[in-house]
Amino acid sequence: MNFLQDSLEGFLAREHRVVIVEVAAVTGSAPRDEGAFMLVAPTDIHGTVGGGALEHEAIENARKMLGDAGGEARLAIPLSPDNGGEVELSFTFADEAARKALTERLAEEERQKPQVWIFGAGHIGRALADALTPLPLKVFVVEARESELDLLTSEVHHRLETLPATLVADIPAGAAVVIVTHDHAFDFRIGRAALMRTDLAYVGMIGSAAKRAAFLRYLDAEGPGRAAADRLVLPIGGTAAGDKRPEVIAAMTAAELLLAFAARRQKG
Repeated sequence: MNFLQDSLEGFLAREHRVVIVEVAAVTGSAPRDEGAFMLVAPTDIHGTVGGGALEHEAIENARKMLGDAGGEARLAIPLSPDNGGEVELSFTFADEAARKALTERLAEEERQKPQVWIFGAGHIGRALADALTPLPLKVFVVEARESELDLLTSEVHHRLETLPATLVADIPAGAAVVIVTHDHAFDFRIGRAALMRTDLAYVGMIGSAAKRAAFLRYLDAEGPGRAAADRLVLPIGGTAAGDKRPEVIAAMTAAELLLAFAARRQKG
């Protein structure tokens, strides 16, 4: 089995006999939501519908279908007795039409992904880009120094911009802005531009209590005033972990971003 999974496109190109297993309906508390799916080939899988006994039964049924040894087009699998629910799975051969429909669905999901704009590609920015890349987010990194952009290891969209604050106005509503540049003046201008907007899901800045106080004075002088800073997360990642390593700050900030996007979805 291939534990270092390739992309879905790569999997479908490599595997010619595939069954799409999808969570069609859920009652009770399930490990994955309706619409989650996995691909099952004769000797490999891609994705997950929740793991454990549920997934084992799903793979077994899919491989029966692949081997012309029976298998069901739909299975209702009871969950643990604690929640009394069940998961209903659908099983579809990945013929040309099904592959096209899946590709179109994923393309639409890609378009709907929340955007995160990281301003700064230094140690924190790169660590954050690495932490966010596996998540269902579209990540952009903006940097004024080409040498720092060259150090990015994750596959993210990146832009070289000598005046990064000018890009804030073009960021889509509902996106997140994370400010981690090498220059306080850059940070303050980007932060001010972001806080002038009220339609962003998250605005965060690297820093300390002293930096927050300095930024409040900057907002008083330049507008829109320090009341706007109520929407600012500074420092990003909080202080609970007590650890300033870039990877730790990135992990904590990633959690903040996911919670911010979830709260926005709940508000509708």
